[in-house]
Amino acid sequence: MVYSLPKLISFLLFFLGLASAKCHTFSRTISPSVLGLDQQELNHLNFYFHDIISGQNPTAVRVAEAPITNTSPTHFGAVMMADGPLTAEPELSSKIVGSAQGIYGSASQSELSFLMVLNFAFTEGEYNGSSLSVLGRNPLSSTVREMPIVGGSGLFRFARGYAEARTHAIDFKTGNAIEEFNVYVFHY
Repeated sequence: MVYSLPKLISFLLFFLGLASAKCHTFSRTISPSVLGLDQQELNHLNFYFHDIISGQNPTAVRVAEAPITNTSPTHFGAVMMADGPLTAEPELSSKIVGSAQGIYGSASQSELSFLMVLNFAFTEGEYNGSSLSVLGRNPLSSTVREMPIVGGSGLFRFARGYAEARTHAIDFKTGNAIEEFNVYVFHY
């Protein structure tokens, strides 16, 4: 095969560039199968989140507030840090399957609605050590609140889906609540 001089020079420069250059790219395309991402699964998880803000061992504490928070009917501007148990049944004494760890804040001046940024960190069964991340709006006046699942870790890598929250019980005197979650999540 005969190459023209310009093509031969281009080839040699390209080859020499490859041989002498250090390749430091920060991204590359790979096949999903390299990471074992061949078949998606859809799972349904059902558990109860215990949001305890009163007593000696609260699972959620206020970490910030706005100047108007305490006079606002919706507690607008209150920010809570949470680490509450997730249980298999509504009773706090039932089997603990994980914890809801994160932050939520009163994000509406006109209705009781929270911005939720939570990780459901699982400690039981095949999901032990795995987590799901929720980021969404939780308007408490709605019977069923839908929030997106935006990711996960462990067995829930590349997770996406949604969580439906329903208030199972609330004590208006203490502010303590139990929320039932039904989570539908695609993952590999």
